[in-house]
Amino acid sequence: MSAAPAPRPAVGALDALFGALADPTRRALVERLVRDGPASATALTSSFALSRQAVVKHLQALEAVGLVTPERVGREVRFRATPEPLASAVGWLLDAGGSWDRRIDRLRTIAAARPPAAPARPSTTERGEEARGRPTRRGTRTPQ
Repeated sequence: MSAAPAPRPAVGALDALFGALADPTRRALVERLVRDGPASATALTSSFALSRQAVVKHLQALEAVGLVTPERVGREVRFRATPEPLASAVGWLLDAGGSWDRRIDRLRTIAAARPPAAPARPSTTERGEEARGRPTRRGTRTPQ
């Protein structure tokens, strides 16, 4: 039994998701949270050459698109990665790739059904002006 397809996000949600992931620091934060599990902004700061405020701003951008979720643990806020938005983005990418695959297959079918084209006649420069008895660049005529 296969897993149910991921729900389709709105186009604006996909734009926001890809926009958030366009930043290499945000991608690195998501990778770190996926690999090592939940962490506080302070703990994440030690892994990056950024201030705590900069890390918090990146985490807020990731939270806005649903890629991280804050969890209060005592006085500390820990962030954990949430994979659901990525699953819907992957679904969109697979659909887009499938659409291109179908277009390429149709193009191959059309190309295979066409008769081969007659060889193109060489241009005058390929045949050479001299072969037709016209003046050459040096100003001399070739015999006809």
